[in-house]
Amino acid sequence: MTGRELMERHVRAFNAAVADGDWEPMLARFTEDSELRFENVPAGPFVGLHAIRCAYADQPPTDTIQLLGIQENDEHHVAAAFAWSQGGTGRMLLEHGRGAVTRLTVAFDVDIGVGSTEPTGSDAPA
Repeated sequence: MTGRELMERHVRAFNAAVADGDWEPMLARFTEDSELRFENVPAGPFVGLHAIRCAYADQPPTDTIQLLGIQENDEHHVAAAFAWSQGGTGRMLLEHGRGAVTRLTVAFDVDIGVGSTEPTGSDAPA
């Protein structure tokens, strides 16, 4: 499986989980020692599948995302720009091996309006 395919599957599973509340199909693509990290929001890092599972259970996202573009950087790294359906944008860097997510970094774009340092979009795990 290519990094592009893994990213697309991750986003489809994420959006399905937002709709039905079942995060297990998405989490099935993470390794036991995977990491979930965030930039520009006060969350994580979450290290290990158990910690990631707890993060989604404790603070489930309520907003879906749409991919704006995907770039495979090399055979183990793929980056994507995305938009939240309720507004805001961000980027994801997915590190992978053998068809599984080993690290996912989600960076929320920051609204650079006058006096604002608030991230745009949902503040829950992606």
